[in-house]
Amino acid sequence: MKYKISVIPGDGVGPEVIQEGIKVLEAAGVKFDWKYYPYGAEHYLKTNEILPDEALKKIEKSDAIYLGAVGDPRVETGILETHLLLKLRFYFDQYVNLRPVKLYPGVPCPLKNKGPEHVNFYVVRENTEDFYVGMGGRFKTKKHSSLLEMRRELYNLKFGIDITNEGASEIAYQIGVISREGARRAIEFAFELAKSKGKKRVTSVDKANVLTHVYGLWREVFEEVAKKYPGIETEFSFVDAITMWFVKNPEWYQVVVTPNMFGDIITDLGAMIQGGMGLAPGGNINPKGISMFEPIHGSAPKYKGLNKANPIATILAGQLMLEQLGEQKAADLVEKAVIEVLKEGKVRTYDLGGTSKTSEVGDAVAGKVGEIGV
Repeated sequence: MKYKISVIPGDGVGPEVIQEGIKVLEAAGVKFDWKYYPYGAEHYLKTNEILPDEALKKIEKSDAIYLGAVGDPRVETGILETHLLLKLRFYFDQYVNLRPVKLYPGVPCPLKNKGPEHVNFYVVRENTEDFYVGMGGRFKTKKHSSLLEMRRELYNLKFGIDITNEGASEIAYQIGVISREGARRAIEFAFELAKSKGKKRVTSVDKANVLTHVYGLWREVFEEVAKKYPGIETEFSFVDAITMWFVKNPEWYQVVVTPNMFGDIITDLGAMIQGGMGLAPGGNINPKGISMFEPIHGSAPKYKGLNKANPIATILAGQLMLEQLGEQKAADLVEKAVIEVLKEGKVRTYDLGGTSKTSEVGDAVAGKVGEIGV
């Protein structure tokens, strides 16, 4: 079988790391048909076009999306994130952001006395709701009215806003939304992941002691879903507490499930305790549709063209893509190759204390895939 993969190399170091990811995936013996799309900062600056609807229709014919990185200081903050990344996630209803937090052998951990046996868990982040729905506004007038709309695969919402301002110089507001069905499907994914990976504990993260409405519903749904998995231990944790415990006792965690905003925060912390952003892959998952896989690091424009960025996060994002496509044998092969290269320590990029080039790391991992796979 040949898989059709839409590739968006993106900005900065994105094209460089994507090239190495593709090199490794092709070495794993799976057949791909790569379709490249130019969308990102350069395309936007030249054409004023970010991600047209006709491109989404073409991408619909793919089996998955492989993304490099998006972002450029010449483009106003939030433009590409909202109209490219979030547009892709919402259009394809990629309602789970999956982040493995795994410390590999040979990689230094910033936590004292912690090794690979202590850092090996997953964060499941609900990916289409919460305070990232993009609904809000700002005003300075005495009265303000607005109609805010939110369209998802599950529902269409309209919020009529009518505010009287008595004395404040300026007001900004943001609306967070959690639906019962949106929470349920993400939480169920977390429990099913725990089952498939042999994990025995699922931790729910929220801030229900303060944001009682949105996260009160989240907790309620978590408790309902948990009843269907009696063999799995459950617990609640506030987001501020879990940032502390990630650092103090990362070995406690097995699967963590969280609403959108908190997931965004704690997965960056997770990336650092596993050795840095250059080692952290992510998947935006629709279990029955088109999923998107990417490194969680940014585009690092100052390193563009220097052949310096660490491609391992992108390679491991490709490994997640293989898993989602059902190619578990090839996925295991790629991860084993990454582990062997890291253990040997001969080929390392600057962020891991080495001097190797991006392409040299890609060559080493692809070579190791071929060596192990023989």
